[in-house]
Amino acid sequence: MRIYDDIQLDYCDVLLRPKRSALASRSEVEVLREYTFKWCSKPLTATGIVAANMATTGTFEIAREMQKQHLMSALHKHYSAEDLLAFLKQNAEEFGSNDLLFVSSGVSDADYEKLKTVMQSGLVRNICVDVANGYSPYLINYIRKVRKEWPEALIMAGNVVTGDMCEDLILSGADIVKVGIGPGSVCTTRKLTGVGRPQFSTVIECADAAHGVGGMVCADGGCTVPGDVCKSFCAGADFVMLGGLLAGHAESGGELCSKSFQTGEVEMIDDKTCAMRIVEKQYKKFYGMSSEYAQDKHYGGMKKYRASEGKVVEIPFRGPVEATLLAILGGIRSCMTYIGAKRLKDMPKCATFYRVNRQLNTIFGNE
Repeated sequence: MRIYDDIQLDYCDVLLRPKRSALASRSEVEVLREYTFKWCSKPLTATGIVAANMATTGTFEIAREMQKQHLMSALHKHYSAEDLLAFLKQNAEEFGSNDLLFVSSGVSDADYEKLKTVMQSGLVRNICVDVANGYSPYLINYIRKVRKEWPEALIMAGNVVTGDMCEDLILSGADIVKVGIGPGSVCTTRKLTGVGRPQFSTVIECADAAHGVGGMVCADGGCTVPGDVCKSFCAGADFVMLGGLLAGHAESGGELCSKSFQTGEVEMIDDKTCAMRIVEKQYKKFYGMSSEYAQDKHYGGMKKYRASEGKVVEIPFRGPVEATLLAILGGIRSCMTYIGAKRLKDMPKCATFYRVNRQLNTIFGNE
């Protein structure tokens, strides 16, 4: 048994130090970045934000809105091959290509056969291989198999939290490694298993290791506000994957429900009658993909040898996702002007952090 006693930090444990900047306006920064990869020969131009491949956020509807802002999406793996092919064909006509989309895959034989059906169409080249525990040998073996079958594909794989495993995955054929175990808002892996690592420290170590062997990292989970996305890019993440920030919108998946509440106010019905005022609010379900709810919905029930590592929450309905995407992009641009970063890829070299014990004044709430 060993204990690593170096302090491990999360996004809430740090703030960025502002610096003298030659940038006079947010309009002067460039949030689009051209990415070149270790294995995939085709470059990609995007702002490196990716919708998580969860059933509630990796939807066709979210993907369309993400692409309008040059953002990416990892489509969830519960779509059938037929549905994926129909969407990819239509999307390529609408946006000119499917370069900003990942098709997600597990590591089972059935997952591989579905992936083959989709990839053989030639409509898409980006693959997201997603498993809960990226330290198992079956992920390495699967990456090698996928890379051999599609040598020109852009492959993202995960999840891990240490530099050594990032290096292994990249040297085995992954272009991007997805990093993060347990930081998500509806993930309970840390609570149930005791396994995980604070996300800010995870990104710093994994980005350093991945870049050293020519790969990249996607920080997956833990962003609760746009400022966390900025910190993630500054910590060295090439891509940042979002779940909870994109949940609860009109384009998100999840059941929409209504609830009625007493406000504590009295309203007059007529001259002689009054009653407590009732308001109705709408909510959308958001759930972790290892939750019992997800297992029942997508896999026919929870296996007896498993335990639920996710939860279900109801998020107040937030309307169209466009406003949220613009707020995130606006936060990134503003951050870049504060630290003097002209380009998205310059953010790590321009970043200096303070360790803090509080980042927000929450006296009037967290919003």
